[in-house]
Amino acid sequence: MVSKLLRLCFLSTVTLVVHSASFPSKIYGVNLGSWLLIEPWMLPAEWASMGGESCPDCSNCIASEFSFAKEFPDKVDRVFNTHWDSWFNQDDVDRFVAAGLNTVRIPLGYWIVEPIVDRNNEFFARGGFRQLIRGLRQLKNAGIVAILAHHGLPGVQTPGQQFAGRCTHDVKFYTDYNYHRALIWSATMTAFSHLSPDFSSVISIQAAEEPLMDANMTPGYGTFQKHFVQTVRAVEFALGLSIPGLNNPRPPSSYNLTRAFQYAINQQIYDAEVRAVLQDSISVINQMAKEFGLQHLLTSISRSSKELLTTNFMDVNWQHNNPSNPADAKIGPQIYDSHLYFSFGGVAAPNEDAYMRSICHLDRVEADAALGNSPLMIGEWALPTEFYATDGFLFKWADAQKLAYSKGAGWIFFNFKIEISSTAGDMARQWSYFEGLKRGYLTRDPAAVHNPHVCDQYMKLVDE
Repeated sequence: MVSKLLRLCFLSTVTLVVHSASFPSKIYGVNLGSWLLIEPWMLPAEWASMGGESCPDCSNCIASEFSFAKEFPDKVDRVFNTHWDSWFNQDDVDRFVAAGLNTVRIPLGYWIVEPIVDRNNEFFARGGFRQLIRGLRQLKNAGIVAILAHHGLPGVQTPGQQFAGRCTHDVKFYTDYNYHRALIWSATMTAFSHLSPDFSSVISIQAAEEPLMDANMTPGYGTFQKHFVQTVRAVEFALGLSIPGLNNPRPPSSYNLTRAFQYAINQQIYDAEVRAVLQDSISVINQMAKEFGLQHLLTSISRSSKELLTTNFMDVNWQHNNPSNPADAKIGPQIYDSHLYFSFGGVAAPNEDAYMRSICHLDRVEADAALGNSPLMIGEWALPTEFYATDGFLFKWADAQKLAYSKGAGWIFFNFKIEISSTAGDMARQWSYFEGLKRGYLTRDPAAVHNPHVCDQYMKLVDE
């Protein structure tokens, strides 16, 4: 099926911009958390000033984007736009450059692709896509590459989490309907990543942020993984890109986006679901282009030498109970992501020695590689602990994590910043990259560490 798909390669009428960006040889980056998907815990004073609330169970108050938009439909767009302008802007990009960072990971919700939102019962701010364009343009001009991470999935993929955009215990992502919407989101982001010059720094799209860890609770997720990769590649095929190992005939002439997608659909290369995704994506992409002034991108396509996007998944070891292996979905370049936070428990005993022994013996890169999940990046990590961490320990803790995670493709810290306020307390000390730099825990050269031998004494010890 795949070989037939990629035999047909080229079709469109959009002027394609060469997509020359690719992953750095080693990733040193930060997450843009709480920019286009707000997690109120990171900015508690600002959230309160906006009209939000805080409570022990975030499903019981205005503690997520969904609940805020439902409560304040008349002001949500204006209030969020103000936040988007201030939380991440050119000053931050300049600080990334000064810090030697080369990559950002941008958490996004499905609602940024506005036509797939059911406005009858789903409530989110509008206009985020315009802000995404602005931010990607600034990152591109600074030479920083971007990963688009699908954090907030339709139906919600994980209960009780602000990062899903809706804090609820009613998880409904793992259904055909919501898988389909997530694939349309992926097709749309793939198309604009290739068609818009402002998206030329986008190198990767992540399928799904932190699905439920018990694979028994995620029916159909393995099929979704395969459909995700096939959707990305089918869009790239429709836009004229070559897929390694497949024949690519001379393209037809005079195609616009609609005709390009329709041509690909008519080849019946992938199964009915992927063809249906392409069909439904046509109107979505056209609506997005009209809403955000991008119609000119959809009118004529010429052959392009743009690189394929790298598909991106949480690694196979993220789940248990016989999970599907995302390596089985691979077509073209693919990278794997793992997140590691000791502060939530279950990793090591809550003391300095146990933390250091655990991180210094970490074999996640090797374990994933044995299952085909390589290259592996650590897409989220930070300095929080279950116990009070002294400054001396945080210097060691930062070094040891960086050394462990650099064994793979590299690392992306969560988060680039945390609100500095009396309400937030000293939270930035262990969660903010900027604050970590200021206090010296993190080095000005992201590839450097204070003590390259920080693990030596712990490597001699046996884990408890």
